[in-house]
Amino acid sequence: MENVPDFVRELDPIIYAIPIFVIAVFAEMIYARNTGAARFDARDTASSLLMGLGNTVSGLVFAGLLTAWFMFVYDHRFFTIGFAWWIWVLAFVLDDFVYYWSHRLAHTVRWFWADHVVHHSSQHYNLTTALRQPWLSPLTLKFLWIGSAMVLLGFHPLMVGFLGAINLIYQFWIHTEVIKRCPPWFEAVMNTPSHHRVHHATNPLYLDRNYAGVFIVWDKLFGTFQPELEAEPCRYGIVKNLGTNNPIKISMHEWFAIVADMRGAASLREAMMYLLAPPGWSPDGSRATSKQLLARWQARNGTPRSEADDDSSTRAAPSAAE
Repeated sequence: MENVPDFVRELDPIIYAIPIFVIAVFAEMIYARNTGAARFDARDTASSLLMGLGNTVSGLVFAGLLTAWFMFVYDHRFFTIGFAWWIWVLAFVLDDFVYYWSHRLAHTVRWFWADHVVHHSSQHYNLTTALRQPWLSPLTLKFLWIGSAMVLLGFHPLMVGFLGAINLIYQFWIHTEVIKRCPPWFEAVMNTPSHHRVHHATNPLYLDRNYAGVFIVWDKLFGTFQPELEAEPCRYGIVKNLGTNNPIKISMHEWFAIVADMRGAASLREAMMYLLAPPGWSPDGSRATSKQLLARWQARNGTPRSEADDDSSTRAAPSAAE
């Protein structure tokens, strides 16, 4: 049996990050009140904090099941990779690569979107939005396959969990309007508030873009990158906003919508399409997917400007999808 480093066994990065999260949220609120550089709504903020609390409770409830599964997968791993320092670097990059594809699936398969839509449901974009997390993620069953990929390869589950926590901590600070642009070299490689504002926007141009967790290079490599443009300010939320701050409705609304659509389906194929097709799919075209919304927008507005065409130091963005 390998010697797992003590800090991996004993240290939960999220627990240590919580005081930093709290201080940062209050600092952003004070700064926003004094400058107007960010927007808050008391009820929206309360909902985000309750969603974050529920996510923490959910994690505790499902912890035993997930731990047992990942240890089972690790017992059947292809290789034993170990804990050398360069393995940590490789694992961090690989974890972010896996996150990119998992996140992309969460926007392009409705079954996964039903869980992830919770994070996009706020019409505000501030640090509390980062805490607006789903309660029922294990029910998507992604942990059985894409969540197990690195463990099956041979990375220890505790290493994967530790690095996944670091990835999430990194993503906290990019949920803000206070920071406009980072240095160009940083914007070129890393995910930043500017890039992630695009991801949370509902403008058709920005829908289903910038899936990165830490490294924006994945979006540039796989054709999903969209810079924030000054001419297209971000509008946040989902395509059809909920109009409620009720945490139960925020958590469950898309699951209920899927069930209702499947019950009214005319065939088994149609029912499965409601489950597995992109969000917005309908058999009669009465709704619209992100690609259809973008096509309509482009028909009206033409080809959008690229980052190179925009000389401004601050750019704003369109769209993240329902």
